[in-house]
Amino acid sequence: MRKLFLFSVLLLVNAVNSQELNCVVTVNYDKVTNANTQIFKSLERSLNEFVNNNAWTEQEYKANEKINCSMFITINSYEGNNFDTTIQVQSSRTIFNSTYASPLVNINDKEFAFSYVEFENLSYNPNSFDSNLMSVLAFYCYYIIGTDAETFEPNGGEPYFQIAQDIISLAAPTQIKGWGQTENRQNRYYLINDLLSPTFKEYRDAIYSYHFEGLDTMEKDAKKSKEIIKEAITTLKQVNATRPNAYLTRTFFDAKSDELVSIFSGGPSVPTTDLVEGLMKMSPTNSSKWSRIR
Repeated sequence: MRKLFLFSVLLLVNAVNSQELNCVVTVNYDKVTNANTQIFKSLERSLNEFVNNNAWTEQEYKANEKINCSMFITINSYEGNNFDTTIQVQSSRTIFNSTYASPLVNINDKEFAFSYVEFENLSYNPNSFDSNLMSVLAFYCYYIIGTDAETFEPNGGEPYFQIAQDIISLAAPTQIKGWGQTENRQNRYYLINDLLSPTFKEYRDAIYSYHFEGLDTMEKDAKKSKEIIKEAITTLKQVNATRPNAYLTRTFFDAKSDELVSIFSGGPSVPTTDLVEGLMKMSPTNSSKWSRIR
């Protein structure tokens, strides 16, 4: 079944048909001096077309169902056709019966080096590693789609995370930074490895509960929804006790810190002392934010 799914993806990935993403790709070249800026503008235009015009899955997405996301690429240095950059990846999803967009993904990937020739045709083949540029973008497209799917159905992102893991398997032997198991534990390998690990099953359960059972029911019963969200955070605390300081958990709070403060600082009150204690342990870098929860 999985091979059939991957084959279907291969057939569809270059087709303009029911695209899933509404993505803004920005290339920032403020750090680069004495260069012809036209190549950066061409790169930005090509990447926007690549990400938004590809159909990454077999699912039918209506216009209002497309996932709003962004990729902000900062050029650190540039020589010839070689680019040393970072990429900030963000996505959100609209909460049921509201106009509120809940942040889902907020990742700052500092290991993104690639080659690019102006006006080259950008294409992605899931069965081979042809370009670090294409592989990194495809990886994050599937990560965004998978994370979004997880918030609507338990383990709904599984097939997309599996494809992201396949991208890693093809990329890791190149020894290009960002893909390797032997690097620091804050990279793409560990992001997906943890997501697909049984150790993080409760993490994925919590993501579903937080959004579908919590945020999506906020309009109906705000207090109950806050209690469900609090319970989801308690589940994350249990995961953190097993795997402290995991990259996956950190990226969750990078996306959700402001939202959590907003949820628990207004409206019907629920006890927050234990919630704040747990947040302080899981994400001490956000301690100034957690102290605002009352």
